[in-house]
Amino acid sequence: MFWADRIANEIRDSRKPKNGVRFVIRDEKTLSGRVHVGSMRGVAIHGLISEALSAQGIENEFLYELNDFDPFDAIPNYLDASRYDAYLGLPLYKVPSPEPGSENYAEYFGKEFVGVHERTGFHPAYYRTTELYGSGAMDPYIRIALERAADVRRILKEVSGSEKDETWLPVSVVCEACGKIMTTRAYDFDGETVGYRCDSNPDSAKSCGHEGRIPPWKGTAKLFWKVDWAAKWAAKGVDIEGGGKDHSTKGGSRDVAAHIAAELFDCPNPFDVPYEFFLVGGKKMSSSRGRGSSAKDMSELFPPEVFRLALIGKDINQQADVDPEGESVPRLYDWYDELADGVRAGKEDDYAKLFAYCQLPDTRAGFSIPWQMRFREVAFAVQMPHLNLEQEAEFAKGDSLTDEERTALAVRRKYAKYWIETYAPEQFVYQLRETMPTNALTDEQKRALGALGDFMREGQKDGDAVHARLHALKEEVPIAPKDLFQAIYLVFLGRTSGPKAGWFLAGLPYDFVVSRLSEAAK
Repeated sequence: MFWADRIANEIRDSRKPKNGVRFVIRDEKTLSGRVHVGSMRGVAIHGLISEALSAQGIENEFLYELNDFDPFDAIPNYLDASRYDAYLGLPLYKVPSPEPGSENYAEYFGKEFVGVHERTGFHPAYYRTTELYGSGAMDPYIRIALERAADVRRILKEVSGSEKDETWLPVSVVCEACGKIMTTRAYDFDGETVGYRCDSNPDSAKSCGHEGRIPPWKGTAKLFWKVDWAAKWAAKGVDIEGGGKDHSTKGGSRDVAAHIAAELFDCPNPFDVPYEFFLVGGKKMSSSRGRGSSAKDMSELFPPEVFRLALIGKDINQQADVDPEGESVPRLYDWYDELADGVRAGKEDDYAKLFAYCQLPDTRAGFSIPWQMRFREVAFAVQMPHLNLEQEAEFAKGDSLTDEERTALAVRRKYAKYWIETYAPEQFVYQLRETMPTNALTDEQKRALGALGDFMREGQKDGDAVHARLHALKEEVPIAPKDLFQAIYLVFLGRTSGPKAGWFLAGLPYDFVVSRLSEAAK
């Protein structure tokens, strides 16, 4: 059974909605900068569980929190450090936007991230952390956490081994003097106000030294995140919320939050969906590092249905890994095409279900499955100005294209061209050499290319005919296959690797091929 349907069944069979009406699914992201593509896996997993429940007629709501209240604790390397150094330690909503048009830093990066959600077909109901706290909805839980701070400290020690001194309180206060939240330490609660000092001085933010008391309500203070997590489950009535597998280890943040939620807030632990990470080139890197690692960068490499496949194609207990600068991009397109081939052939299995879930929800009821030219063939053809892509596609299909297939080809051409121009590794970038390369050829290679030239002079050949002749030459010359193909790529591309040689030569201008082979054989 496909993983989303399996989880939906487990939820249906194991619990009832807390509000008695609909299941509440929740996820969130702190908007500390450009969002890494790994965060899209959480969006996709929660979003697909929502879709699977809906498909079973089970009412649900997918909430997504845009966290704009955490401290600005580090300057991403793509921003001007001299401009942002003064804002370190402030809540994210108080940091200015990198560009005009957004109210603040968090809104700027949140808008970019939400745009990726929408383009990929996920449409949760959004709210901001500042709205949640500012409305007073968190105040009852702040009060409980402060009144029972000793219990919070005990749970932290018992569950995770973290020890806090007897004056530690589970809130960060927004300093009334400097506005920072990262540099304050609350130490006393009298029932209505907390005493605090702005005297914590982490390496990245300077404290102002102010000391005072403030009512910790309606957005003047924020719970520390493990307590904050538990309080949000209670405040929003959350039934279902997963997270990266690292959170769900024994003694980890989920374990701590679950104990706090149950003991302090009388709130059961939501249905957990621990999932593996989305890696970029085998690494779980920050979006502040690594070209192509942000959600926006990655989404621009694929049409929505192929990007959805990257996010949901693997089971939640398997890592997803896409390297924009590697072969995983064409492989992902191949995977999508293989799923499409299976559905066209009438298969009704988990792969067919996966293919259906790859389609945008709004078009899923009547989606079609046009034939498509393989991505790597499109990527080659768009680099050859003498080739007509539509004609090459018809040759590959063995028939004329339908209007729908022409539209699909135009879309794939756009993405292939973008990939070639931005991320594609050297082995996928082809440029015909205008002159004969100076690389020395062996006598066997020259004889083989001469014999190939004789064959080509007989008249225009298709890829299958050239392919067959190449395999015959290996025995006639004789020559090792590796040496034969390297010679072809050297004289035409100036390199030792390339696309399928028969198809490649058949697609080049006829006179150019004959002339270059004759020159190479001398």
